Amino acid sequence: MFVAEGDFLHADLDSFYASVAQRDDPALRGKPVAVGGGIVLAASYEAKAMGVRTAMSGRIARRLCPGLIEVPATFTAYVEASRAVFEIFRDITPIVEGVSIDEAFLDVGGLRRVSGSPSTVGTTLRRRVKEEVGLPISVGIAGSKFLAKVASAASKPDGLLSVPVGQELAFLHPLPIEALWGVGKVTGGKLHERGIGTVGALAALDEQALIDIVGPGSGRHLHALAHGRDPRRVETRSRRRSIGAQRAIGRGRHTGAELDATLVSLVDKVTRRLRSGERIGRTFVLRLRFDDMTRVTRSRTVRSATAGTDAWLVAGRALLEEAMPMIADRGVTLVGISITGLDEAGDEQLELPFDTDSPTAQRRPDARLDGALDAVRDRFGSSAVTRAVLLGRAEGFSTPQLPDQP
Repeated sequence: MFVAEGDFLHADLDSFYASVAQRDDPALRGKPVAVGGGIVLAASYEAKAMGVRTAMSGRIARRLCPGLIEVPATFTAYVEASRAVFEIFRDITPIVEGVSIDEAFLDVGGLRRVSGSPSTVGTTLRRRVKEEVGLPISVGIAGSKFLAKVASAASKPDGLLSVPVGQELAFLHPLPIEALWGVGKVTGGKLHERGIGTVGALAALDEQALIDIVGPGSGRHLHALAHGRDPRRVETRSRRRSIGAQRAIGRGRHTGAELDATLVSLVDKVTRRLRSGERIGRTFVLRLRFDDMTRVTRSRTVRSATAGTDAWLVAGRALLEEAMPMIADRGVTLVGISITGLDEAGDEQLELPFDTDSPTAQRRPDARLDGALDAVRDRFGSSAVTRAVLLGRAEGFSTPQLPDQP
């Protein structure tokens, strides 16, 4: 019997960082692996089966899983694997929307005559990623992006699940409310207090009653999702408005020099990615996570958009200096940065060079130096040239965002 399928695929690499580690080191395959140091940044399914979870402290993870193997993160390996997987996505269909470094939406509605049904396309995609990149990937298929993402989560690990057209609510309503985008700890707590534990129970509520519980924005959003309504299309033309990275540095006291070295390393990585994508930015954002797991964000906007490393180091160091009293009082376990307000490099508004200290007046020499360093690193590796402040320090872990799409 023919079963109608939706046009949307959500493809999500399984335990991406841990899977890359197991792929690259055969001795780790089939064993419980955690990526990261003081904080678990990713866990293999063998580790997850023992209760290890992302963002868990290494101490707790080792107690839950005595045989846990902890490995450092490798930024370059993740980016290379992501690019290889996205090349497969775009070879299958030109309509690809990257969500993060390890997941994307694909519209395969126009491929039926050429490539077969969406399930056939999904099976081909999973086989190619496994054979060509060596990684497991889960795929969800549905008539909307939201349901495709829920289906891919339900298919894990390393599976494929298609939600037939006309049976969306039968699939969705038995699921816990946490399956809905926007239901986190706070919203979920409010709903559970009222005995609402499944999507079906939430869908039974009048929209106004839901608004009274969680507010107008969330209420309307969750009411629509609970009824399977998500009109969004796969967007292929939008480029990121921000690029960033973050590093978990573990618990314990960290000196100003250690934090500065972490900041320098992150700025180097992010500005290099800016230049490789021919982008410039205007605002620097510093994110900190404290020992008690609370977070704070600070930002600074520069007068002239730039991709220059030195300009962003000045902005980042100023923000870090302002945050030092909080760090001294509360400790810090994660440092993250992002550069936002991105434009194409050719869209930069030039200034008359009346002020010799202005970013415009200083731009060309810095750009030549940054370009030369980028060329050396591209040819000989990211560690071929480094800053003196980083000598003798481990690279640590940076969480990359999805590389800019062409």
